[in-house]
Amino acid sequence: MHNYELMVILDPQLDERTVAPSIDKFLNVITTSKGTVDKVDIWGRRRMTYPIQKHAEGIYVVINVTADSAAVKELERQLRLNEAVLRTKVLRIEDAVFSINPIEFVPEEKEKRPPRGGPRSGGKRPSGPRS
Repeated sequence: MHNYELMVILDPQLDERTVAPSIDKFLNVITTSKGTVDKVDIWGRRRMTYPIQKHAEGIYVVINVTADSAAVKELERQLRLNEAVLRTKVLRIEDAVFSINPIEFVPEEKEKRPPRGGPRSGGKRPSGPRS
């Protein structure tokens, strides 16, 4: 069993009240194969960067599941067959390229460079031999 994150973009013409029941219908594939649905996060209607199937908006849903690969492949197959699904993306969380906890990430402070001098910086150039 592995942890997966699944993002689904649904047709914006769907009623947002029907999104949760239709997603639950797809997630039965995971629960019947002894997997678990850890989190379902419905982001709602959002504007897309570029049109997909002539739609400028979509209803975004992010799902975290723990299941075996066969169950996830079957879920992805069923989502592709549904006409209301515009796009899907499945990632195995262990294989994620960029995963940093924002609390743990603290950017390091850079040393401040001394002023270079010159008329624009309000100072004179340091005297000495030029190279």
